[in-house]
Amino acid sequence: VQLQASGGGLVQAGESLRLSCEFSGFTFDDYVIGWFRQAPGKEREFVSAITRSRSALYADSVKGRFTISRDNAKNTVYLQMNSLKHEDAAVYYCATSPGLIISSLPLKEQYDYWGQGTQVTVSS
Repeated sequence: VQLQASGGGLVQAGESLRLSCEFSGFTFDDYVIGWFRQAPGKEREFVSAITRSRSALYADSVKGRFTISRDNAKNTVYLQMNSLKHEDAAVYYCATSPGLIISSLPLKEQYDYWGQGTQVTVSS
């Protein structure tokens, strides 16, 4: 199983980025895909997840600004991040989950495989 996250970079507050996470080595359609982020000195926190049926979950801090989507034909999940804030700066990770309990998807313990992360830096 391999997850390759990309798309991070340095942007100014208010700008946008689109992160991608490309998967290989497993049946992509069978899994929930999540995005988490971790800022220096902080715990890894849930950002968003998308189910097999394309239902999306978001952390309150990103609702209305971030959009998650998946392209099963390309084995890729995207995280469109608009109106970025300084507090969005972090390393962003994608991960897979069997997704058996929807209400538990914000818990990182529900995720089996993790990508290497991509850095998002937001300047003021």
